[in-house]
Amino acid sequence: MNTLDATDIFAIDAEKATHRGAHAFARLLQLAEERDSGQIVRIARFIAATYNGTAFSFDPFDLRSVDIGIGDDMLCCLDALRWGRADRSRSWPPVSMLSADGCWTGC
Repeated sequence: MNTLDATDIFAIDAEKATHRGAHAFARLLQLAEERDSGQIVRIARFIAATYNGTAFSFDPFDLRSVDIGIGDDMLCCLDALRWGRADRSRSWPPVSMLSADGCWTGC
């Protein structure tokens, strides 16, 4: 019988979280780019904070202010960051695309 060691289990969990997070991040980006509602500001701030939490703050209580699906996607992104093995500066949009309020420039 083939048994997995802790390293194998970690790699599998990391891959699953990264995959789910990438899809969730894509959905959040699509919402931020195509929709116009009060939730979009929170989504944009969240995206900016995942890139640089020092420059762009995100209040976790904002998770209570968005639709359940959006909040679930945000949590998937956080889980992917937790498990991530890649340099976030290569994984997320460049901070130069974001304004001080966490909105995409040109939006």
